[in-house]
Amino acid sequence: MRTTIQTDQAPAAIGPYSQGVRVGDLVFLSGQIPLDPITMSLAGEDVDTQTRRVFDNLEAVCQAAGGGLDDIVKLSIFLTDLGHFATVNGIMAEYFAEPYPARAAIGVAALPKGAMVEVEAIMSLAGRD
Repeated sequence: MRTTIQTDQAPAAIGPYSQGVRVGDLVFLSGQIPLDPITMSLAGEDVDTQTRRVFDNLEAVCQAAGGGLDDIVKLSIFLTDLGHFATVNGIMAEYFAEPYPARAAIGVAALPKGAMVEVEAIMSLAGRD
C-alpha cells in the first residue's frame, strides 16, 4: 500500500512530486530545500541558516508521516559548494544523535531557487505502529 505524506508545516511541492511517500514501514522523503513553508521564499543567504531550515522542513515531513528525524536511516545531502561540508556536518550533529543515519554528500552545480543545500531521506517506521 502506498500513502502520500503532506503537511503545511513544510514547503509545498514546487513540482509534480509529493513531500513524502510511505510504502510499508518505509517513508521516502523528497528533497527539501530551505524554503519557508509560509512565504515559500528562500530562508537566508548563508549555508548555516539554509541548512537549519532544510532540517526543520525535513523534520516536519517526518512528523506528518508519524516519525521523527531519529527514524531516518539514509540521508542524501546535495551542496552547491563542498567547502560547506564541515558546516553542514556540525549542524547535522545538532539535529541527529548516534546511531547516525547512513549518508551521502554530493556536490552539485545548482539547486532549485538558488538554494545552497538540499536534503532527501529515507525513514523507517518499523516498530512504531
